[in-house]
Amino acid sequence: MYTNERVLTNKQSCAKAGHVVLSPVKVLWVGGMILIAIIGGWYTFSLTVLFVFIITTSVILCFGHSLGMHRRLIHKSYQCPAWLEYLFVHLGVIVGLAGPVGMIKTHDMRDWAQRQQYCHDYFGHQQPMWKDFFWQIFCDIKLTYPPTFNIETCVTQNNAYRCMEKTWMLQQLPLALLLFWLGGMPWVVWGICVRVSISIIGHWLIGYFAHNHGQRNWHVNHAHIQGYNVPFAALLTMGESYHNNHHAFPGSANFALEKGQLDIGWLVLKKMETLGLVWDLVLPKHLPKRDELQRINL
Repeated sequence: MYTNERVLTNKQSCAKAGHVVLSPVKVLWVGGMILIAIIGGWYTFSLTVLFVFIITTSVILCFGHSLGMHRRLIHKSYQCPAWLEYLFVHLGVIVGLAGPVGMIKTHDMRDWAQRQQYCHDYFGHQQPMWKDFFWQIFCDIKLTYPPTFNIETCVTQNNAYRCMEKTWMLQQLPLALLLFWLGGMPWVVWGICVRVSISIIGHWLIGYFAHNHGQRNWHVNHAHIQGYNVPFAALLTMGESYHNNHHAFPGSANFALEKGQLDIGWLVLKKMETLGLVWDLVLPKHLPKRDELQRINL
């Protein structure tokens, strides 16, 4: 059975009982980014800034969110030098979702909740799309009987990660200054505000589809929420949209496990492996057998 050593539970721990509350931090941070993106994006648009947006978004989502935060920091699905991990996690922070510890807690809480027999609709994106959008973008959930977290000290006591956690919003500044120096305020608007807004909304949208619509090859018995593969988004998400595969094999560095599936993140890792930058890439065959995992064809 799949377990997460970071999440500590007791007899009272419950993923179902709780309430959704408005988050002032999310309202100000995400709302501000979206407002600037809409107004500033309209007045500063050009093909040049569109190119800046595409390049910065692609690089940061691939190396930061997918390879840094998700596959390395959260799942430890490959090994790399410390300097490279710090770089990738920094890029993951400037996606704009949270700091390193915040991302681990958000991911692992949702992961734990979805694998319970019952969980709150917030964790499984089970409300209508408009309501789930509001919940995920502007709100937090407060469980009545939450689990506790035991995040490894190599993260919580790491000076680099502690700095990133305390200043995660300010981590945008180095890139913003570089963009301003290269192209002025239009580059900042599109390389920071538009990018962060689209990344956050896109993260929610893929999460909504990946827990409600798509194709499945695996079923996790006794789990309230199942993951779905969303092939049309594979390129945009660097392979992250093969979420049914990920629910089945969370520790795998490769999300494209079936014929015809494309995982850009995995291809990048394999190239980096040939350069000696990463090693010990984890595949499903390296993971412990899970009795609750059932092969299906839906």
